[in-house]
Amino acid sequence: MYGTYETIDGKPAVRFERRYPQSVDRVWQAVTEPEELGHWFPSAVDVDLREGGAMHFTFPDGDMELEGRVTELDPPRRFSFLWGDEHLLIELEPDGEGCRLRFTHVLSTREQAARDSAGWHVCLDRLERLLSGDAGEAPGTEATSEWSELYDEYQRRGTPAGAPVPGAS
Repeated sequence: MYGTYETIDGKPAVRFERRYPQSVDRVWQAVTEPEELGHWFPSAVDVDLREGGAMHFTFPDGDMELEGRVTELDPPRRFSFLWGDEHLLIELEPDGEGCRLRFTHVLSTREQAARDSAGWHVCLDRLERLLSGDAGEAPGTEATSEWSELYDEYQRRGTPAGAPVPGAS
């Protein structure tokens, strides 16, 4: 369930693979529809869901907004987009009666790998809860202890660290 640090085309990246008992179509809905994204993604998402479509991300604290763009769309298998300057790729494939999800984040710097891995780990756990019918609270309301423990574990596993942590003094 832990993500891995990789280099893709010479760029640092983190990659996760998760299996869900729900169908590819159900997981596709959860990873592409703004109402569903709002339950697990770290920001609210407005998306023109077509290749080249504009995206807008608003973070829960209202302190930050990002622009993006859909770079690849192959329903219900691949959804790739820019999140600010960084590239995210979500790939889905049937796995028995369920679905295998591969989530890749190509990073700006290798130092953000542990920080962002911990964050995506929390987000993908929230996606699992959403898919099981327990949407819970919106992202941003989870206890920071869950993220902190994961951040420490990713560092212990050798994932590069050193990027600033928002809210840390």
